Amino acid sequence: MKKWLVLAVLLIGIAAFSVSQLNVYVYESLNWIEDTLIGKFESSNNCKVNVVRLGDAGNMVARLKLEKKNPKADVVIGLDQSLSMSAISEGLLQPYISPMLSKLRDPNLIFDKDYYVTPFDYGAIAFVYDPSKLSKIPEKMEDISAYKSSLIIQDPKSSSTGQALLIWTIALYNDSWTDFWKKMKPAVLTVTPSWDDAFSKFEQGEAPIMLSYATDGAYSYHYYQSTKYKAFIPKDGAYVQIEGAGIVKGSKNQQLAQKFIDFLLSDEFQQEVALNQWMFPVTDVKLPEAFKYAVVPEKILSVDIKAISSQMDKYIKTWEEIMYK
Repeated sequence: MKKWLVLAVLLIGIAAFSVSQLNVYVYESLNWIEDTLIGKFESSNNCKVNVVRLGDAGNMVARLKLEKKNPKADVVIGLDQSLSMSAISEGLLQPYISPMLSKLRDPNLIFDKDYYVTPFDYGAIAFVYDPSKLSKIPEKMEDISAYKSSLIIQDPKSSSTGQALLIWTIALYNDSWTDFWKKMKPAVLTVTPSWDDAFSKFEQGEAPIMLSYATDGAYSYHYYQSTKYKAFIPKDGAYVQIEGAGIVKGSKNQQLAQKFIDFLLSDEFQQEVALNQWMFPVTDVKLPEAFKYAVVPEKILSVDIKAISSQMDKYIKTWEEIMYK
């Protein structure tokens, strides 16, 4: 009898000290959340968060597909409109309506009306350039083609930024988008697998222009106290990328996953978005002074993201045939 009592006490003790583990998939440049915010969530929820970095956003969706029958992740962070549509159509996510959505600065930021994905940041895609190497800024998208071997872009197959550019050009040129890329090809110095790789090459001076975001001027001012790098958006119209997070279908930690989604919309998290993610927060937290140097689009394109996303594999294959042959 005493043995059973001792065993029971031990089991109760183990249960008391055990904590739940939440597995969160992120792309590489979202690593800042692990350094600045994860500890706060762990403390307030008595849990352990295991952050898994998977290159760029396209890699996350590929990983979720591979693990579909036996999901390892509970939450995935960093899916933009296009990749979200892909993940939803593949049955990789499950819906959740966060009570924190009432804090959004604009209800139009909810790009998924079925609530599989919750937005946490947004920003216009743009081209960043080095003013010391580029004296004249291209006015229209097609004008960039005149700058031979001067542009670094990201691969739309692995990078959400690269895919955003592809969507941007399809929205801009419709059926003539392939003609645009044939003209644009000589301007592209290199195609990188991720934004991090592209920015590293850009900072090393390999090319004067890089595909990035409209907030890059804010980044330059914050870190260099000058506009060492500037951004421009072609006057044809801007494409605004919205990034979100979702709960993985089959997650074994439903309640904790929901709390984590709520946490992404908290002031505590949103206040860190601007100077870490270099995107705009989706709630009305105060923006840092540096963001006065972010480029505001003159015109925003209307994009049928669901229609484009449904044909994305075909678009990427055609793009690869143009760029790599």
